[in-house]
Amino acid sequence: MKIELKTILVKDLTDGYEDNAEEGVVGYKGKLDIRPPYQRNFIYKDKPRDAVIDTVKKGFPLNVMYWAVRKNGEFEVIDGQQRIISICTYVHGDYSINGLAFDNLPDDKQKDIMNYPLTVYFCTGTESEKLDWFKTINIAGLELTPQELRNAVYAGPWVSDAKRYFSKINGLIYNLAGDYLNGSANRQEYLETAIKWISKGKIEDYMSEHQHKTNSKELLDYFKKVVLWLEKNFKTKTIMKGVDWGTYYNEYKDKNFISKKIESKVNALILDDDVTNNKGIYPYLITGDEKHLSLRAFTKSQKLKVHQKQGGKCKKCKKIFDIEKMEADHIIAWSKDGRTVEDNCQMLCIKDHKLLKNK
Repeated sequence: MKIELKTILVKDLTDGYEDNAEEGVVGYKGKLDIRPPYQRNFIYKDKPRDAVIDTVKKGFPLNVMYWAVRKNGEFEVIDGQQRIISICTYVHGDYSINGLAFDNLPDDKQKDIMNYPLTVYFCTGTESEKLDWFKTINIAGLELTPQELRNAVYAGPWVSDAKRYFSKINGLIYNLAGDYLNGSANRQEYLETAIKWISKGKIEDYMSEHQHKTNSKELLDYFKKVVLWLEKNFKTKTIMKGVDWGTYYNEYKDKNFISKKIESKVNALILDDDVTNNKGIYPYLITGDEKHLSLRAFTKSQKLKVHQKQGGKCKKCKKIFDIEKMEADHIIAWSKDGRTVEDNCQMLCIKDHKLLKNK
């Protein structure tokens, strides 16, 4: 890759700046693509955004930026999008700092900002070199999420279309399923979750196969089906966030759940002191696997007392063992309303406990 050091003034950078939402963001007299397909959306909060402007006002140097040179002589941002948008939106009056917008500044201060020199490397090379360079230089910056990197590698019409639905705060998927998903829409974590579900974990394979398709309708339709299924069967939103809904939909979508019975069990489990992970209640009710509930274990004190009561003997084989070579077991299973209390505890040797669990 060929790299050339250039100086670009703010007045030239902001000339022709336009934010056309999904159509893209441009500047530098329309010749600079500020948000190419592999770039993240603008995510700077007020503090780092304002720090960029403060740096420019004081004449201090900003970190170097990288622009890729296209075959037609135009440019796209490899690194520096957040700083560029911070500058352009301030100059164009989109926000103020301490009550002062750009137009409120004295003429000499405006002139100083417009003549501020930005240090930019112009990078010329192949698409693969450009993407490799993008990933390399972003290591030292705000770390990319795994899905942001995948969007870079599989940039194309499919990613651009999918981001319209899955990557916007207050966008379609945010409003449809924000109560059910962990992570952030604009950091591409909603998109990552949806692809993981439809591909059964093979995210890269799915993105590679769909990279050049013109729309993401298949993914959107699938995701809507998952949401319809979970909303039909499960009602307690306070314990729904972050559940691996798509995975359960793939396996259990044809199972007949009776919502009223499910919710009755949900209420009982929420009140059960032995259940330490309420987020696992729906996975447990769907699969029947108690591991999702992280059931409260017997304490060291309880185990020690029962070990002493039994004279160190395993309740099954009657042989004597040190407590470290024994495990606590519910006499009456939790599933049959047995509680995690001393009177319901028996100490078994590891071998007998394993045999009992495997019955």
